[in-house]
Amino acid sequence: MKIKLVKELMVPLSEYATVNEEDTLKKAIATLKETQTQNDPKQYKHRAVLVYDKNKNIVGKVSAFDVLRALEPKYCHIGEPEQMSKMGLSRFGLSNDFLSSMLEQFCLWDESAEELVKKASSLKVKEIMYSLSEGEFVDENASIAEAIHQLILGHHQSLLVSKNKQVIGILRLSDVFKLVCDIMIK
Repeated sequence: MKIKLVKELMVPLSEYATVNEEDTLKKAIATLKETQTQNDPKQYKHRAVLVYDKNKNIVGKVSAFDVLRALEPKYCHIGEPEQMSKMGLSRFGLSNDFLSSMLEQFCLWDESAEELVKKASSLKVKEIMYSLSEGEFVDENASIAEAIHQLILGHHQSLLVSKNKQVIGILRLSDVFKLVCDIMIK
């Protein structure tokens, strides 16, 4: 079997939803929706928006998790966004009763969901985006095996593909999984 390289499986940056860090969450969602409708319906839908700065460098992502977390601003009193996305409180054996009690203790979701959505839509992307770490970049000429290693150890949904330190695409876990499944059932 020929060794596949990351660049053969990545989604080019030009085909992915991107927004400026100064844009609103509403614009990010509109951009994501527009990009999803332009893509081949047989392909996995994009579920995140990449965020670029004033120098056109990709500096973050807005995922479904980030959007939902942004609806309730009081989540910031529980922990830093990066910690919250990694910790998954139920993984520590905390009961559903305890997790529910947090709703009361922190007065979470004390406004209607519609009102919270309306407020969140005007937030700047830079306020809610997930900032990228060094382990989320992979070189375009890396093997798929190397990328799988990074995805697993980092618990990432995607990796940014770079060429000469510039982001040129995104390697999604869903595309890697499809490749593995296709090879497995051949």
